[in-house]
Amino acid sequence: MLRKWYLGPVLVLVAAPALAQDDSATVDEGFSLLREGARILMESMLKEMEPAMRDMQEDFGAALREMEPALRELGGMIGDLRNYHPPEKLPNGDIIIRRKTPAEILTDRGEDIEL
Repeated sequence: MLRKWYLGPVLVLVAAPALAQDDSATVDEGFSLLREGARILMESMLKEMEPAMRDMQEDFGAALREMEPALRELGGMIGDLRNYHPPEKLPNGDIIIRRKTPAEILTDRGEDIEL
């Protein structure tokens, strides 16, 4: 014969798996709703930004076409960027890019240096 005080804990233990399954379904449904909401939000943001992005692409494309000859000339003068140290900003605001010594270039490329 079961006493009344056993009844509560027994019911909780029996119902726990059913509740856990229900919680899992609720969590999955919640994540699904969050995912759908995020998708809708991203789509609306992209639709709003599309005209501005198209204008920006046209403006940058025109600027790059205008700068192309100067960039090609600069690229010819510089050559391989690996031959230079990273840019440094001086206290007066000037930016310098130091060329590596031949020994530094060989070391960076993993070649042995004979002295």
